[in-house]
Amino acid sequence: MHYNGEVSLARRSISSISWNAIASLFALPVGVIQYIVLARLLPVEYFGIVAGIGALVALSGVAAEFGLNSAFLHRSAETEDEDQAAALYFTLRLCFEAIWMVLLITYGTLFLTGLQLLTLVVLTITGGLSRAISTPSMLLIRRVQHRRLAVLDLTTSLIVALLSMAIAFLSASIWALLIASVVSLVWRFIGLYLWKPVWKPRLALTRAGARYFLSFGGRTVVSSLLDASLDNLDDLWARSYLGNQLLGFYARAYRLAIFPRNLLAMPVNQVISGAYAELKFDRPGLSRAFDRTIVLLTRTGFFLAGGLAVTAPHLIPLLIGERWIPMVSAFQWMLVFSLLDPIKVAISGVLVAVGRPEKVILVRIVQLITLVGGLFLLGSRYQVDGVALAMDGMILVGIGLSLALVKPYIDFSPARLLLAPLVGLGIGVGLAIGVAANTQAASSHWLGLILKGGLFSCGYLAALWLIEKENLRQVWNELVKNSSWVERIRPYINSGGNSSQEKS
Repeated sequence: MHYNGEVSLARRSISSISWNAIASLFALPVGVIQYIVLARLLPVEYFGIVAGIGALVALSGVAAEFGLNSAFLHRSAETEDEDQAAALYFTLRLCFEAIWMVLLITYGTLFLTGLQLLTLVVLTITGGLSRAISTPSMLLIRRVQHRRLAVLDLTTSLIVALLSMAIAFLSASIWALLIASVVSLVWRFIGLYLWKPVWKPRLALTRAGARYFLSFGGRTVVSSLLDASLDNLDDLWARSYLGNQLLGFYARAYRLAIFPRNLLAMPVNQVISGAYAELKFDRPGLSRAFDRTIVLLTRTGFFLAGGLAVTAPHLIPLLIGERWIPMVSAFQWMLVFSLLDPIKVAISGVLVAVGRPEKVILVRIVQLITLVGGLFLLGSRYQVDGVALAMDGMILVGIGLSLALVKPYIDFSPARLLLAPLVGLGIGVGLAIGVAANTQAASSHWLGLILKGGLFSCGYLAALWLIEKENLRQVWNELVKNSSWVERIRPYINSGGNSSQEKS
């Protein structure tokens, strides 16, 4: 099935973002409850073990992926026949994942023991099989149709939360953390292959098709490896130099810090990659899509990250207990990374869509050098805080360089995109800290949480509205114009609520 026209794409994109955002919104409280329960019931070391081994599995797994996802999403003559391209993609994924699983499990049996070996085996098998059966997911992403994926993500989150909390209550074993990968594999297989199958699996391998996938994938795999290094090197370094206890604090700080990103930024970036691919020859359309993406990510991201940062000293003890106070400052620093990382992903998506993945590689190389230097310079001295600071430095360098490299392909104004939320952030943080410092907020965690959170919200939102209310109205009108939800309720609005109107 083919989709043409910017209006169609806009509707599909906004509809998909809506579904993903709704799923994230419903999954957020479930994830928060799960986070609290597990942090209160499980040993800190368990989180360190899973984070360290998970980083190893994720980083090595990029080699097995070999850029095949990007090659399949990229619109070209070799992928115009969608069913044939899907069969080629499926065949290559099976081969690559099988080799990867054998090699990694062999490594584990030689060098790991106990809980670390168990964790590696479980994460390797479930991760490899999940990627091997990912063809239906990639088809839906390619079509910019995310409703089923959003429903699967939401139901997976619910099932994982219930099972992990039950295991934590009953045995406090490490399976409370490992069960997520098992449930995700099984549930996705059911939802994509057994219930109203998106695609019927079949094997296919042609010389021309394989050459395209491996050639395009080979050009993007280095970028993917660099991306994965930037995402996982902090955990691997902490595992080697700080140990599982401190890595456990850092891993929980990181997990809490990415809740704002998972709420909206990840749903947006999951959708927008497909939209960028369709708009790669339309500079005005691509520029507009990028502009709207960054506006959405920065306005919401700065608000959520800033609010969590000012309330963290009160929020963390209330949520997960006093034993987790050592992670407060690391959590605050990690919010900078969590805020800016989705913007980096959005910019990279544009460069890949226009066929310039080598520019992404350049950015990642510079970032990797920055991160390695920061880990040894700051991590060794300031431990988990230093690791978080190294991540912040890495992401800031990457954002600056990426904006410079993407300029030839899209039109945008950095000042227009970033000035308003930065001013709002400064006013909100200054108001919260300044007023709270002259009150008795520190005497009660609840009082501090409410007072600082309320002051920051008022300051940030007021500044944002005063600076760019017209732009916000324009974005809102565009969302409403292209939203399928509005079309569904319009007949009821026009009829005064009469449900006998023609079906939308």
